[in-house]
Amino acid sequence: MKAQSIKTAAGDIKTGIAWEDVAASLDAHGNAVLPGILTPEQCTELAALYDRDDIFRSRVVMARHGFGRGEYKYFAYPLPPLLERLRRALYAPLAEIANRWNRQMRVDVQYPDTLDAFLDQCHRAGQTRPTPLILQYGAGDYNCLHQDLYGAHVFPLQVAILLSEPGRDFAGGEFVMTENAGRSQRADVVPLRQGDAVVFTVNERPVAGLRGGTRKVAMRHGVSVIRSGRRHTVGLIFHDAQ
Repeated sequence: MKAQSIKTAAGDIKTGIAWEDVAASLDAHGNAVLPGILTPEQCTELAALYDRDDIFRSRVVMARHGFGRGEYKYFAYPLPPLLERLRRALYAPLAEIANRWNRQMRVDVQYPDTLDAFLDQCHRAGQTRPTPLILQYGAGDYNCLHQDLYGAHVFPLQVAILLSEPGRDFAGGEFVMTENAGRSQRADVVPLRQGDAVVFTVNERPVAGLRGGTRKVAMRHGVSVIRSGRRHTVGLIFHDAQ
């Protein structure tokens, strides 16, 4: 996979993503950072959408469901143009990685080349509700370790984009991943700046076995406690929900 630009109607989002490096980081750690995929201006515009009600299908207060503290809103279709185009542009190179992973894990699922084709599979299975979302955290809030699994059709990679600036808008609130491979467990804190995206494993990923071959390890993600300020994040999930 060659480096490439992602363009939207709002202009270039990111120039020269080195997808081979992204794939290598995902293989090694289960996550990869795309630095500066959005500009500060784009981040501010997206964060401001949180106060609107007309563009969202639902609001979730996390404490009511045992998810942690904070809240998030799922966008309704049609998505904001910036997120729609970004979701489509990121899907194709990530599908290539996802298909390779499934072959390594001997999972008999291969993802189509385009997001439209994949969403058609989701919709025919009754998964019709959009899953891109925006999250809002204040002081004392956090997100429990979890996996975003919404139905039979699950895309194994997800993208979160930090819209706020650490150290200026908030303190704490680090993106955290854990890996569970039986007796072997690992935690990974992924540092992000405003406009950075992290691509990460939704459920399982392949790793080399100690005696050869490939084994599956389970991944979870969350956000540590916000010590002060307010943190906004956009989440791009590629499968729709039931």
